[in-house]
Amino acid sequence: MMTQRSFDERDIHLALDGELSPEDMAAYQAWLETRADMRALSARYASDRALLRETLAGLIDEELPQRVREEAISAGRDPVGTRRTTLRRLAAAAALLVAVGVAGGFWAGRQALNGGETPAALDVVGEAVAAHQVYAAEKLHVVEVGASDRNHLVGWLSNRVGTKLVAPDLRAEGFDLMGGRLLPSGGKAAAQFMYEDPVGERISLYVAHCVKGENTGFRLFEDESGRAFYWQEEGFAYTVAGSIPEERLLGLANLSYRQLLAGR
Repeated sequence: MMTQRSFDERDIHLALDGELSPEDMAAYQAWLETRADMRALSARYASDRALLRETLAGLIDEELPQRVREEAISAGRDPVGTRRTTLRRLAAAAALLVAVGVAGGFWAGRQALNGGETPAALDVVGEAVAAHQVYAAEKLHVVEVGASDRNHLVGWLSNRVGTKLVAPDLRAEGFDLMGGRLLPSGGKAAAQFMYEDPVGERISLYVAHCVKGENTGFRLFEDESGRAFYWQEEGFAYTVAGSIPEERLLGLANLSYRQLLAGR
């Protein structure tokens, strides 16, 4: 009887590169369905690869510098071939930096998770999910400051929480900003931004202080009260909570992460 092979992070890269055999791909997809942490990592890698391609796309049409063309010709090399080699090396170097950065953050988080979450981390995520459950169910008082006052809302919450915030634009994923509110968290201030889609589904982004130095990649939190993806960075915990399907929630978490990072 044939033994089914096991899969790991390396296989995520192989799958994204189209280098798994059809037989392995079927087994890989089945394995991925059982591993929320690996699905999150795969989605993060795919998103970073797309960003990398977009960033490097403009290089294809750029001329090689005159000095490089002259050096290639004097060395008897084809400038076009030199250009291709240069782009390949640049892409490989950039891909390596992306992989190291993402994998480093993720694996640091995964090792901490395997060793047991800190009570502080669980407290913050629990607060975020509980706050989402309470305010997402509200009809009249979902938010404290509405989306029509977006600039005031973001400035106010940034000042109170103590870090530069943005209210991510999630319209590409079908969610409009409703507004936000200030909440307590461990004796400090926390921010909550609430979003809604056309059918009334709501998700929230919650930002609160956490243990400094505990930077992580995405983690999935699930219990009877709800589901969330969260990460920790530079002394703050960011949680995207909602009752929507896991893959859709992960996409919203990825989009929020990128906009928060770009807004600093």
